[in-house]
Amino acid sequence: MTSVRLEHLSKQFGTVAALTDIDLSIAAGELFFLLGPSGCGKSTLLRLIAGLHTPSSGRVLFNDRDVTNLATDRRDAVMVFQSHALWPHLSVRENIRFGLRVRKLSGAQQRQRIDEMLNLVHLVLEADRRPSELSGGQQQRVALARAVAVRPACLLLDEPLSNLDAKLRHEMRTEIRNICKSQGVTTVYVTHDQKEAISVADRIALMDRGRIVQIGTPADLYAKPASAFVAAFIGETNLIPGTILGRDNGTLRLGTALGELLAEDRGINNPDVMLSVRPEHIRIVDSQLSGANHLTGTVEQTTFLGEASEHVLRIGQTPLKVVSFPPRFDPPARMTVEFDAADVVVLPRQS
Repeated sequence: MTSVRLEHLSKQFGTVAALTDIDLSIAAGELFFLLGPSGCGKSTLLRLIAGLHTPSSGRVLFNDRDVTNLATDRRDAVMVFQSHALWPHLSVRENIRFGLRVRKLSGAQQRQRIDEMLNLVHLVLEADRRPSELSGGQQQRVALARAVAVRPACLLLDEPLSNLDAKLRHEMRTEIRNICKSQGVTTVYVTHDQKEAISVADRIALMDRGRIVQIGTPADLYAKPASAFVAAFIGETNLIPGTILGRDNGTLRLGTALGELLAEDRGINNPDVMLSVRPEHIRIVDSQLSGANHLTGTVEQTTFLGEASEHVLRIGQTPLKVVSFPPRFDPPARMTVEFDAADVVVLPRQS
């Protein structure tokens, strides 16, 4: 298996800085996601790892071997694009064979590897069909099988599910993780879909404007965001400006437009802060209050989400999103909610 290390990697396109001073280590066999909004540089970074772009500065290393100036085939990186790029005139079996033939495996080795891949992606019965006779999800599995069949040092996936409908995208998340982990291949996966990232990745690098803003497991980024940008990008959250009023036995007292709130004191010293409170951590109170923070507001909007309902409360001039499990179809005009101090994440306020 192959580890990947990027050292002070930067990329300029003319006067535009696409990437600035990227330092990143990806473990051998890891399923690593590059996540961020459009234009943040994640696809450019993937192409630098692939050898499709040359960095303006910095190095790319595979297992401590400097591959910065090597072509894609010489660094043994294989890329799967959004379009799948299957040969339309070839069958599933022959599409998978293509890379094996290029690498000059013997006929027996090719047949063995093709059979392994057909079983891996559950396409044994479709082996003789052409791409036009397959569903979008099946085409994606062929593209993955073709890439994995050559046993690359690094598998690179550029938004591979973006052309599929919502149901297929959901189904293929688990498929991709199972395929990559069962083969032990180091995989770098680009997406702008945070649900896709947090449901599949071992670790995630969240990017913004050509820089990495936080690296961690999905749970780390969700529960311990380093900034308001991270908190807002990884899931839904309520961002509330606040000011630290005081400290008392491990608890922060915070002044906000919603009134005084309490949070666990995790050592932040900036007087002006931003509070992140996830909608699913806010409980609707029907009887006795138990949370450290409780608020009452007017219900402005209710949205049915299937397994839950989302309510927007107006408290003074401030809206607050609340998610109810199970859903409430007829909430009262006025609603009281509560949340614990542990569920308030206090972040530096960005200028």
